[in-house]
Amino acid sequence: MMTDPNSKRQLPADRPIIGEALAQAAAELSLTKKATDVRILDLRDVTTMADFFVVCSADSDTQVRAIADAVLEGLKDEDVRPYHKEGYENLQWVLLDYVDVVVHVFHRDARTFYNLEKLWGDAKVTEVNDTP
Repeated sequence: MMTDPNSKRQLPADRPIIGEALAQAAAELSLTKKATDVRILDLRDVTTMADFFVVCSADSDTQVRAIADAVLEGLKDEDVRPYHKEGYENLQWVLLDYVDVVVHVFHRDARTFYNLEKLWGDAKVTEVNDTP
């Protein structure tokens, strides 16, 4: 069973996590590496591209990599692997595509520049933080 150190929530080990639970798990895993401004965008009523985006920020290239690696490894431990990943070359925006859930790990300046939240402004937004 997966237990996030920042959460009391446990996920069943006998079935892979999907959908909203996957988005929540990815968001919580990003917090283990001090991601900031973590948000889940619910896109189900907006597009068929994906059900959820997880968007978070980092202050350095090293932190972008650490956050992306934490999400990859944490979900891999739950037998969930990305369909596609990109952005490890320049570490300004790492994208982890889990088909229904897409995780965006941004360097703070790149997040401001691309402004995904404005682009998907019709999506329901949930802020995720590590305070109970």
